[in-house]
Amino acid sequence: MGDTTLKEVVENLTDISPGPETNGTAKIPATPEGMAVAYGSLVLMALLPIFFGSLRSVRYHKEQKESGEKPETMSSKDAAMFPIIASCTLLGLYIFFKIFSKEYINLLLTFYFFFLGVLALAHILSPVVNKLIPAAFPDEQYHLLLRRGKDKEKREDLMDYEFNNKDLVCLLLCAGFGVWYLLKKHWIANNLFGLAFAVNGVELLQLNRISTGCILLGGLFLYDIFWVFGTNVMVTVAKSFEAPIKLVFPQDLLEKGLAANNFAMLGLGDIVIPGIFIALLLRFDVSLKKGGKVYFYTSFAAYFLGLMTTIFIMHVFKHAQPALLYLVPACIGAPLITAIVRGELKELFAYEDNPEKLEETSEEDEKSTENKQTSKEDGKEEKKIK
Repeated sequence: MGDTTLKEVVENLTDISPGPETNGTAKIPATPEGMAVAYGSLVLMALLPIFFGSLRSVRYHKEQKESGEKPETMSSKDAAMFPIIASCTLLGLYIFFKIFSKEYINLLLTFYFFFLGVLALAHILSPVVNKLIPAAFPDEQYHLLLRRGKDKEKREDLMDYEFNNKDLVCLLLCAGFGVWYLLKKHWIANNLFGLAFAVNGVELLQLNRISTGCILLGGLFLYDIFWVFGTNVMVTVAKSFEAPIKLVFPQDLLEKGLAANNFAMLGLGDIVIPGIFIALLLRFDVSLKKGGKVYFYTSFAAYFLGLMTTIFIMHVFKHAQPALLYLVPACIGAPLITAIVRGELKELFAYEDNPEKLEETSEEDEKSTENKQTSKEDGKEEKKIK
């Protein structure tokens, strides 16, 4: 969506230039203390979805295996095409904002992300709410099923969702946060939805192989550099796009409290894209069955260092930085060096998250070869009889 840029957060550090005001008050220049709080909060908010989303991805992957559900993973071709699709989407949004009124587009996007945000938040909070609600609460079960087609072999389930009364309570609570976001567009409500999107993305978006992750990160590495340094398209869209696709934290929080308006920003793409790669490394750690999480912790620490480097460079040059320029080398380089040191480079690239498909195809190949051999033997016997 073109949101993979850590935008410039140092604005008017020394002077307050006359210009547009927000809520009737001019932006207060960021103090060193305010910037430290904002930067620290953004880094923490970036690390939490990756850490917990990765842990949830292991459980989700295990549940898929146990249920026999076919996982939807990204292929190498999909990974190679992703930067192209993202570029077309980004350019399309840029043209839309140039042609049509920004207010109408953002109004449409607000309702769209309202529904998505409520569902994403409910998915995360549902286990917590279920534990908090007393056992005496009525536990009625419901099943939503939307199916296309009549033939059993050809029909497709478009929606298959089971829930209970406790899930409905959780949905209502999340809808309350959604209404708050809908009416106020408050930065805390924005962050709640943004964190929910990030955790769900890291948990549910699955890469199948390390090589696929390298292709995806490498492509978006070039994508980020081009659209940030080559043009002003990404920064323009990010500034115009009023949706919870970025995490924000005010640099003037200490001076203005919750009414602060001088924000530091971090795009969700800079969290989710490296996050799904780090989650894959955690599942690789689990597959090794050695009890440790070396690759996960190494890549997690590398992400932290890459993000801190991005903030430092941005602060020094006072210019928007493509975060993936620093995050991609860190997230790919750290596990590769670890694998070389541990002598596990071959195992790292041979690992496949969902090898069931290969097993099925190999079984089919064995059956086909057996059938061919039996048919040949039958043919020979017929010739002998003749």
